[in-house]
Amino acid sequence: MSVSRTTDHSSSDEEHLASLGYKQELNRTWSSFSNFAISFSIISILAGCFTTFGQAWNNGGPIAISIGWPLISVFILIIGFCMSELVSAYPTSGGIYWWAAKLGGAKAGYYTGWLNLIGLLAIDASVAYGAATFFDLSFSTMSESWAAGYSLTRVFIMFLVILAITACINIFGGHLLALLNNISVWWHVIGAAVVIAILVFLPDKHMSINDVFTMRVNNSGGLAGGEDSGIGFWFYVLPLGFLLTQYTITGFDASAHLSEETQGAADGAAKGIWRSIFYSAIGGWFLLLAFLFAVQDPEAVTAGGGGVAVIFNQALSSGWAGTVLLIASIAQVFCTAACMTSTSRMLFAFSRDGAVPGSSSWARLNARKVPANAVIVSSVIAAIITLPALVEVNLGTEEAPLIVPVAFYAVVSVGVIGLYTAFAIPIFLRWRMGDAFPQGRWNLGTKWRWMAPIAVLEIAVISVYFILPFTPAANPFHDTFEWKFVNYAPILMGGTLLLLWIGWHLSAKKWFTGPKTTIDLPEGMTGADEIALEHHGKSAHGGTEHDWKPGDPLA
Repeated sequence: MSVSRTTDHSSSDEEHLASLGYKQELNRTWSSFSNFAISFSIISILAGCFTTFGQAWNNGGPIAISIGWPLISVFILIIGFCMSELVSAYPTSGGIYWWAAKLGGAKAGYYTGWLNLIGLLAIDASVAYGAATFFDLSFSTMSESWAAGYSLTRVFIMFLVILAITACINIFGGHLLALLNNISVWWHVIGAAVVIAILVFLPDKHMSINDVFTMRVNNSGGLAGGEDSGIGFWFYVLPLGFLLTQYTITGFDASAHLSEETQGAADGAAKGIWRSIFYSAIGGWFLLLAFLFAVQDPEAVTAGGGGVAVIFNQALSSGWAGTVLLIASIAQVFCTAACMTSTSRMLFAFSRDGAVPGSSSWARLNARKVPANAVIVSSVIAAIITLPALVEVNLGTEEAPLIVPVAFYAVVSVGVIGLYTAFAIPIFLRWRMGDAFPQGRWNLGTKWRWMAPIAVLEIAVISVYFILPFTPAANPFHDTFEWKFVNYAPILMGGTLLLLWIGWHLSAKKWFTGPKTTIDLPEGMTGADEIALEHHGKSAHGGTEHDWKPGDPLA
């Protein structure tokens, strides 16, 4: 895509940040590649493509993957382009929330910030839990004794360990985090290539091209009457399978949250968003096609719950299957660490503006200039909201059990809905603002006129689908209803929105005024002016012979 650029390239990152009202507090040590790397790591095709593959197989089958992935990726890329334009104009750690408050006022910022934060916390939880699940699968594939001792409790303990390790990496890593994300990019690229090569060359046979692109499966437990055709299948079951793509290609707002730590952020953070989506979409599609072509027995995959481990065990020896799973598991730890970085920066920025209970604690930086308290509380909340994953859910029978992680998919849905609805608000507000929006160095020219409404509409549609029941037994009006089957995403999201609405009208609207600047300047002077003065040895606050006074030249 061609973009137009502003002609003023002289302003430094500090001047740009100061013009938005903030001092440079975080270390600006991240390169443009590192900024791209964190979003690419969070998207993590070696995480989402593995952990939510079963959701797509069970709800649509191969067509939900081979055709659904590129189709939904196009819509997500449009969303990314819209966000790239916004971050170029406003490169702050608050990112999504800051844009909404700037364009729509304090109320818009309040709701956007909370939706974004809830989504990020759910993504932290889902990625860490996915990593624990796949480490357990890796060890089970390589060891019969480990497989015999499987339990949801064991997986949950591994999940807690992963949260603790990635929290420590974030707290004590400092600038090492950028290096880890750079390594993560190459782990994902090389790891995905290795996995594809293994699945291309080692299986005895491959599924036909026709089956890969036309086969349909309805293993939802009875939705649409269990049929793989008809209106119910095409407009209810199949769209539920698109959660695979929508969940995997998310978290790219990390490039915005890390913009205050990125050099050349107005350009680098903007490119970090759309490039991470674009390259992940291509790489993920080839990876998923490799999974599909490696299927030896489609009916056995369906009977096994649609998980990738069933495919690998069909097509490969236990050693090779375990190797593939281990490559993905390590990538998911990289992904968890990157997710936690993004979440802590967003919580830091939102707390800096006093919007979160206990704000002073979450906005505090340690000696390494890292919001350590924000990291810790993010990890604790991620652990708490994943507690329902300890409940075993069998969608099969006692004779042929089919254990499905309904709680995991619910957390995934919360993450997707929270993040994407937060994205929709500033995109809509920018569209409403029209030509009055101050475009940054990277912008869409006039393409925002059709991209923004498409982005908002797509988000509205998927937000409805992902609060629907995943199985008839989750429908309160169905005779097989049980609470353990419930997709609790609508309960959590609905309850949260209700609490936010109550909190806003009873309290927040009286004191929350949106982003608070950290630069206190004389009337008529901007933050960028202060930076310019400092470069010339002058002060705007008094106390030196070089004081600036209204009417004096800035230089």
